[in-house]
Amino acid sequence: MFRNNPLGFILAVLLIPLVVGLVILLVWYLRCKSTKLEFVGNDLVLEKGLLSKARTELDARGIRSVKVYQSFFDRIFGVGKISIFTAGDAPEIEVAGLPRPNDLRELIKAEQDA
Repeated sequence: MFRNNPLGFILAVLLIPLVVGLVILLVWYLRCKSTKLEFVGNDLVLEKGLLSKARTELDARGIRSVKVYQSFFDRIFGVGKISIFTAGDAPEIEVAGLPRPNDLRELIKAEQDA
């Protein structure tokens, strides 16, 4: 969580004595843990949610482009935002705060070539 947003994390830690910081950190932690992006066979699967689940599956061969965005601080901490497009202008999958997003991009390209 620190690598994803270091200034927000420090602010939340400083607000812990007021209990507000603890609530912020708890909600942030649950959001991070409720998002999972993985390869299952030849499909890229995004699963979001704790109690109710939303699941998006994309065939790796159907992915047309992968966009990785990293700000200066994101590059320092090794995180970024990844957008995956199949057809059209809107991304099918978009995940922010992803560790090593370029590794996932390379994995998708390798899966397409296989």
